Amino acid sequence: MHQEIRLHGHINDSIEYFATVASRQAYRSYFFENTSEGLRIFSPGNEIVLDDKQIIHQGNGGSFCEYMFGVDQPMADLVKGDIRNRLVLYGATNEGDGSLKFTSHTEGSQSYERVFFEGNAVHNYFFFLSGSVSGSLREQQESLVRLLGKLLKRSSHVGEGDDAFLVDEIFGLLGHRSTLYLLKLIHKKHRIYHDAFSDLYESYRSIPDSEFDRLQAMAAELGIDRYQQERIRIDVMYKSPGNRRIVDEYRNILIDCNRKGTINTLENARLTRLKTLSVRNKIPEALFYTLDGMLKHDKLVDLNEQDYISATRQILEGIFFQEQQIDASIDTLDMVNLLQAKRKASENRDHTFEQILLETGKACDEKTRDGADTSLLESFSYIVTYFDRYDNASANINELSFMENVTLSEAAIRSLLGDKKAFAELNQALFTELFFKGILDNKYLGQFGRKKILCLQEGLAAIEEGRLTVKALQHRLTDIADQESLYGILLAHVKERIRNFYSRYNTRAEQETLRGEITEELHNKGLITDDIPEDLFHDVVVNIKKEAIYLHNLLPGIISTRDAALREDFLDNSGLDRFYVEELEREYFELNNLDMEDLYQIRKGLNG
Repeated sequence: MHQEIRLHGHINDSIEYFATVASRQAYRSYFFENTSEGLRIFSPGNEIVLDDKQIIHQGNGGSFCEYMFGVDQPMADLVKGDIRNRLVLYGATNEGDGSLKFTSHTEGSQSYERVFFEGNAVHNYFFFLSGSVSGSLREQQESLVRLLGKLLKRSSHVGEGDDAFLVDEIFGLLGHRSTLYLLKLIHKKHRIYHDAFSDLYESYRSIPDSEFDRLQAMAAELGIDRYQQERIRIDVMYKSPGNRRIVDEYRNILIDCNRKGTINTLENARLTRLKTLSVRNKIPEALFYTLDGMLKHDKLVDLNEQDYISATRQILEGIFFQEQQIDASIDTLDMVNLLQAKRKASENRDHTFEQILLETGKACDEKTRDGADTSLLESFSYIVTYFDRYDNASANINELSFMENVTLSEAAIRSLLGDKKAFAELNQALFTELFFKGILDNKYLGQFGRKKILCLQEGLAAIEEGRLTVKALQHRLTDIADQESLYGILLAHVKERIRNFYSRYNTRAEQETLRGEITEELHNKGLITDDIPEDLFHDVVVNIKKEAIYLHNLLPGIISTRDAALREDFLDNSGLDRFYVEELEREYFELNNLDMEDLYQIRKGLNG
């Protein structure tokens, strides 16, 4: 058994530390002293010094921390799903082939700002060792990698910040005469911001503006820069269990595709499903853009450039670069084609489009600066204005379509009316083609999402014709969102009551009894104030019956025969939301300890 002595203190109002020494006889260890330079932690040949501004080190050892989502991560780590942590050994450098080269030059220093910038924003570990490694410093570092590298890169206790369990893990690999020196640095202000945002995200998912404003005020008071705020928020959102499952699956598909060098149509369909699901769960697009960038997703979409990308290049490069001496403007047809190309690029998650646009903007700036006609920038601004309208309308309509219990404010409806009018100046049917057609054809559009979209589409037209007011449309959308919310409450309570009290609910009388009891229960809980609409209750009961038929009668056969066509026929004709059915399938596979890969194969339509 080993013993531990732990020293705790604060360097300044931002940095806190825990220094731990662990050995078989730790109580005999003298491992720290306060000097004129600062706190010194040492053993023969090794030391770490903490002064007011930096950490100074020499000897063996290194640093490690949990990877934050989105940081530059070596491909060797990224492709291994069990690697959680970043490990840096003093005096080691990465070679081009992925191997490590060690030297005896292990001394160095890092400012605290750099530690929390390059490593984890909240806490980072430093360590050195005596007893288990010997030889030159280069040989000691090589031995440390073989001894502890696998553990330190995979331990879950690093991210949890649990020093006691972490020391137990490490010491289990050391010899009887070994002594471990472990230092944890904590950025107190970042931790406050991290915990505050984590609580808000867990409580709200979609954080109200008032709460986010308070969070921003806290960050300003603590002096946390925008980059650190953003990486902390993204890391917290990624670690939310529902988000992480979707993002990790997206990453794993991209890793497989990256190894092959291509993305086929089936893999692209899976990625599309995940992105649609991310909109519903309000997972930030930055999580996916980060993965696309690290894994060079846009290079894998197609070996041949897509037609819409070719058209985009032709319009932008031809007008802005090749024909600028003749005419730097674009006509209506050009703008329609660019908007259609933007829609297709968005559907395919093809960032080449945005890259072309950025390159065009940069070229316009440079040419104008060098004396070219200012009409170049005017034309580019004209395009960007329409693209901004596209992004605004797309965000509002997608959230309304795929997020539960979402409605639109009067301001958002007025904004959509302005967007619709602007697009109508290009083509009367363009707004419908860009924003409604694709969504209404989307198989993942749920029953209430469809109701809201159709209500919005008809309502915007009615407002333009003077038959409806903005407030009236907003009320209609709110009513549908209220129905959606009540449907979710009813579904949960009816299923629970059937599971615990009812074996039969087929007859009208049995359903009326059930409706009365559910009504009383929801009244008592304060969840409703009026009676439950009969048609909504009927829909819930019918859908529960369909769910039971699918889980007990159809799904087992679909799994055993890989009958994707039968599954698709049920989804097309049952009226149940695909998101909901896929969650039922996932729970069924987990409950019965089935291989999830089989489910993915069925969803892709593969047989055998």
